[in-house]
Amino acid sequence: MISTNLKNLRLHHKLTQEEVAFRINVSRQVIAKWEKGESTPDLGHCQALAKMYNVSLDNLVNFDGEDTNLIIPPKGKHFFGVAKIGDRGQIVVPKKARDVFQIKPGDSLVILGDEERGLAIVPEKMMHAFLNLVQTPFHKEDE
Repeated sequence: MISTNLKNLRLHHKLTQEEVAFRINVSRQVIAKWEKGESTPDLGHCQALAKMYNVSLDNLVNFDGEDTNLIIPPKGKHFFGVAKIGDRGQIVVPKKARDVFQIKPGDSLVILGDEERGLAIVPEKMMHAFLNLVQTPFHKEDE
């Protein structure tokens, strides 16, 4: 997987093997071997590559986008899959999304909508934290 990810990321960022090699201080031949799967980068080079491409180290090594034709998402961005709407409008939030955002049974979710961009689902506790952050400067000016 890492060999495919390295090549896909390099092409996505419109870089040559020479440019990647220069940025992480290895030869072009080393990059070519990594992309062909003939060898693998050590941890230090993986960290440098993940930082350069702004992806998580875990995704650099383990991401498998073959089924979805997706490129590795930027660090902190996720594609959790597709949820179907049930007969009564219910959806199942994918387990990985629940884990990442610490959503537990009984938690409330805020559904936001933009007619041009679609829907967003935000855990209520995160929405409250955001609103408190946004409102705080305005209340201080009123005092």
